[in-house]
Amino acid sequence: MFARTCGATTLGVNGVLIDVEVDVSAGFPQFDVVGLLDTAVKESKERVRTAIKNSGIQMRAEKVTISLAPADIRKDSSGLDLPIAVGLLAAHGIVPTERTKGCLFAAELSLEGELRSIHGILPMAIHARENGLDTIFVSPANAEEALLVDGLKVYAPANLAELVDFLTGRGECEPAVPKAESVSDSGRGTEDFSDVQGQFVAKRALEIAAAGGHNVLMVGAPGAGKTMLARRLPSILPAMTKQEALEVTKIYSIAGLLRNNGGLITERPFRSPHHTTSSAAIIGGGSVPRPGEVTLSHNGVLFLDELPEFGKSVLEVLRQSLEDGMVTVARVNATLTFPSRMILVAAMNPCPCGWAGDKDRACECSPNEIKRYTRKISGPLLDRIDIHIRVPRVEYKDLTSVKKAESSEAIRKRVTAARDIQLERLAPYNAFCNAQMNHATLQKTCPLSDGAQKLLEQVFSKMKLSARSYDRIIKVGRTIADLDRSDIIEDRHIAEAVQLRNDLGLGIDS
Repeated sequence: MFARTCGATTLGVNGVLIDVEVDVSAGFPQFDVVGLLDTAVKESKERVRTAIKNSGIQMRAEKVTISLAPADIRKDSSGLDLPIAVGLLAAHGIVPTERTKGCLFAAELSLEGELRSIHGILPMAIHARENGLDTIFVSPANAEEALLVDGLKVYAPANLAELVDFLTGRGECEPAVPKAESVSDSGRGTEDFSDVQGQFVAKRALEIAAAGGHNVLMVGAPGAGKTMLARRLPSILPAMTKQEALEVTKIYSIAGLLRNNGGLITERPFRSPHHTTSSAAIIGGGSVPRPGEVTLSHNGVLFLDELPEFGKSVLEVLRQSLEDGMVTVARVNATLTFPSRMILVAAMNPCPCGWAGDKDRACECSPNEIKRYTRKISGPLLDRIDIHIRVPRVEYKDLTSVKKAESSEAIRKRVTAARDIQLERLAPYNAFCNAQMNHATLQKTCPLSDGAQKLLEQVFSKMKLSARSYDRIIKVGRTIADLDRSDIIEDRHIAEAVQLRNDLGLGIDS
């Protein structure tokens, strides 16, 4: 007898439906599964066979052939256990085949028949709804995640026996309903700019970066507060839209990083990989590519502390993601594109000892040592960072001041107002913030006053700017004008943008 059920796996950050075809015929008892299987799926036949037996279901010993289609996509999800089991039971006549139509089955099976959670339920559920399926069966631990998709009926039976009773009409299984709180946090504590004493220039730069989605490089002595400032950047970013939250939740679902109940991620991601991280971990990789740090920070912040300590190859792979907002990873088994639209915040010391340029402590490094250290940051990479600022050590009077600094909430209101202006202006150009503008969009949406044009011409000649640097200064100037609620980019806006991209005195000017 023949039966067909529907399962799913993931490819990149999207779900892929898998047709599970089961044929049971007379012959020497054997159990074959075909269709470009990974190890987890090859082992599923043992889990399925044992789970069915331990669920108290008896089947005849016959020849079983299972095909997972499309055959050219590698299947690497243990979530195919459940559709294989249901298809096998349908082929034996135990489960009515009409009850499996229009349904997606996605769960791993324990040897006792319990339904276990898997990664990537959200993209699978979204893809199932887009392809006309109206019901999904998942483990109880994945129910909240599947419920994030509108228009999909979700069932979460505890075990295979309960599922079989429901499909055969011998038992009831109520559809899952959302809990009162269906939100997955990022695991970060409450970090506020009111905790940061002094550093007014750096805070202003980060406000501009948040308002326009610009990348930032902070250079300063050890202990100046670079990391403290970077960790507070997400607290002033605008709240994510529902679409952005779903994008982030899909990525974290595939990576297996959803916290708590697996609900919607509403906080913008903040990723801070160690400088020993490999390029595959940063950009994504594996035989079937998985998301890397640039994708895990999508719609959020990627913080690279001690930037020169990262491997040169690691830093250079960032170029595409910074320029295009996406990264393409090619492997023998697949070529996949991952989203990577994030704000890069990088921090570094001015020299190996950390005290070059400090007014109170002498630097112990030779000019050649400083040059070797700073040249680890290539010109093309630096050219893609819009804002370069020096972060000095905090003065004692600022550190001991009892006056409370401005809160993140107050800064966030200004940032959100500026982003709203950008969303309205850039809606026809498929961009969401100033940093995403291309040259053509910039020419149409960034009018400069006569004074601003003259100043920019002088700066271009004096600083020997590249075409990319020219565009990025205008983008930052556009953001400053938005914060100032000005339709025209004035000379004061360009002057501040230039000051935020000046020579840091490190031999790495833009």
